[in-house]
Amino acid sequence: MKDLEKLVRRIDGLVDRLEAIMPAPMPAPDWRASVAFRWRKRGGRGWLAPVARLHRIQLEDLRDIDRQKALVEQNTRQFVAGRPANNVLLTGARGTGKSSLVKALLNRYAARGLRLIEVDKQDLVDLAEIVDLVAARRERFVVFCDDLSFEASEPGYKALKVALDGSIAATSENLLIYATSNRRHLMPEFMQENLEYKRVGEEIHPGETSEEKISLSERFGLWVSFYPFDQDEYLDIVAHWLGHFGCSAAAIEAARAEALQWALGRGSRSGRVAWQFAQDWAGRKAGRAQPSPPAPRRRRR
Repeated sequence: MKDLEKLVRRIDGLVDRLEAIMPAPMPAPDWRASVAFRWRKRGGRGWLAPVARLHRIQLEDLRDIDRQKALVEQNTRQFVAGRPANNVLLTGARGTGKSSLVKALLNRYAARGLRLIEVDKQDLVDLAEIVDLVAARRERFVVFCDDLSFEASEPGYKALKVALDGSIAATSENLLIYATSNRRHLMPEFMQENLEYKRVGEEIHPGETSEEKISLSERFGLWVSFYPFDQDEYLDIVAHWLGHFGCSAAAIEAARAEALQWALGRGSRSGRVAWQFAQDWAGRKAGRAQPSPPAPRRRRR
């Protein structure tokens, strides 16, 4: 009897030590807490954390990008309605409204069941787990990967390829992937790779390295490109956001020279730079409290 009691105490002690080592179970997603979530990891285990404060940008704030906005919104509308839709890759110059367009679409279609899950590049290896979490839900989920680029050896690169198209298991019909990147093919391209190109008759064929890089981006069914601004477009954006802060027409005209100097100092005439100048100028001259950050405006292409 004493031996049995001793054994039980040893087992209890072993269980206590195991509980101290093992991570606590991750909380189940609270789908009512938000319409946007972030994939978080701790101790090698991931969970969906609701986003408490959403970026309240609206589609109406995205000016002069009618073609880009129409393409992505139509795809999203199809998806929310339960019709076939494509994964989307938004590429182009920095500060041109790629991420803001995705956020604005969430605000437009959240009431119709659209949900957003933001996943960092290093966590793309967990895509299969995320798909399993949402597969039985009635909502429509967009996995959002912002500012995406890879080196060939990164594990997230292959995980994303499999999730887009390449696994023996079909992708859940209530989930799409929207990614933004400054690189069209999501990977760096080197001069050495040009030497791999071959001439076959009158055609030029890329080498295996280039083909491998292209193979990831071409898995996105919809490509949408964004372009830099010229000076007039930049000033137009500045004027729009100064008006947003309540500046008069005369004040907006007086700010033009400073706006150009600001862009010159930043080395960019992007919509983001225009918004940052408007915040600074309006804060110094008008003294108004700033609203939540909007998306940069874009020109029509």
